[in-house]
Amino acid sequence: MGNVNWQWRSIVVVWLLAVACAVLTGVFSARGQELAWIGLSLAGCTIVTLGVQLATGRKEGYVKRVTTSIVGAVLVLGATTGVFALIGLG
Repeated sequence: MGNVNWQWRSIVVVWLLAVACAVLTGVFSARGQELAWIGLSLAGCTIVTLGVQLATGRKEGYVKRVTTSIVGAVLVLGATTGVFALIGLG
């Protein structure tokens, strides 16, 4: 059980980073610049994902952990982009 626990922690930290980036983008980005900042947020999440997963020092399940981390970040940031699009319509 402890093995699964550290794996999920290493994945969820990237998802939380994506949520933080989404909130910061909404608060601090200029109107119409949200998409650029979302793209930079995804790039940052990707770099952090690789760093976190390499820092674990475990090769078992590496690709699965990286994929799960990045897909989660894409879903969070994609939903955020949808929210920004709806706000922009109003």
